[in-house]
Amino acid sequence: MRDVIPLPGYRLAVRFYDGTAGIVDMSQRVTSPEAGVFAVLADPEHFAKVFVEYGAVTWPGEIDLAPDAMHDEISARGEWRLS
Repeated sequence: MRDVIPLPGYRLAVRFYDGTAGIVDMSQRVTSPEAGVFAVLADPEHFAKVFVEYGAVTWPGEIDLAPDAMHDEISARGEWRLS
C-alpha cells in the first residue's frame, strides 16, 4: 500500500506500489448495527485520520484493513465494498 486518501461517504482512495488504484467503500460496514470495531469510524473526523502503516490502511486504535484482500478486489473490480 502506497497511499490512502479519505473521501466523503466513508470511502477511501487507495494506491498500491504496483500502480493498482481504486476505491474502498466502507459505508455499509461503518454504519451497520453490527459494525463492531469499525463503529468508531462513523465519526467523520476519526475516519479522516486514516494512514498507511506497514503496508496496511490503518486508523488510530489499532483498526486496519487486510491489504491482500483489498488488492485482489480492486484489481478485479476497481472497488472493494465492505458490507
